[in-house]
Amino acid sequence: MSEHSGVMMRNSDVELRPQSPAEQDEMERLGILSLTGDINGYARPAVHDARAPIEQRAVHIPDVLNEAYDYSRPSSFSRATVMQFGDYRLMLISGTASVDEHGFTIYEGDFRAQCWRTYRNITNLLAAENMSWHDIVRTTCYLRDIERDYKDFNDIRTAFFEWMELIPLPASTGIQARLCRDDLLVEMEAIAIARVGSR
Repeated sequence: MSEHSGVMMRNSDVELRPQSPAEQDEMERLGILSLTGDINGYARPAVHDARAPIEQRAVHIPDVLNEAYDYSRPSSFSRATVMQFGDYRLMLISGTASVDEHGFTIYEGDFRAQCWRTYRNITNLLAAENMSWHDIVRTTCYLRDIERDYKDFNDIRTAFFEWMELIPLPASTGIQARLCRDDLLVEMEAIAIARVGSR
C-alpha cells in the first residue's frame, strides 16, 4: 500500500499517512512506514510473548454515554478501562464531560448543569463495573475558565461528595484548560480501586 492510499482506522475515515516530511520520518522510525513509503504490518514486540500483559477491558454504558470512536469525527480512546491485580480492580476513567448517549454536548453555556451531567456520566461508568464514588481515589478536573467557574465547581463537588458521604475525600487537582470542544466547560478524569467482589 502506498503512503497515499493510507490505512483506515476503525469506524472512521482517518487515514494513516504522513502529511509532512517530518511526520513521514517519525513514522519510519516507529516502523509504521518502510523507507519506500509503504505501510508495514505491526510487529508485536518479543517481550509480549515472554510475559502475559495485564488484561484490560473497556467499560461501556451506551444508554448514558456513547463511545468516542462513534463520534461523527471519531476520537480514539475508551471511556474507561478496567484491570485486575490480584484481589483488586483498577478503573481508569478518561476525561468525561457533559456528553449524552448520542455524543452531543448538552447544557451548552450552563456550567453547573454540565458539572452535574459529568458526575452522572462518571457515576454510571462506575456502576457498570459494580463500583461507586467510594472507590474513587483521585480525580483531575479541567475547567475552561477556572477563575469564573471554580466557586460553582467546588460548591457542586462539595455538595455531591457530602451527599455521597465520602470519607476520605478523593485526592484531586484542578486545572484550567482548553477542552476538546468549545462548548464544554468542565471535564473530569478519575481513578477508582476496589476489592474484587466488593459492593
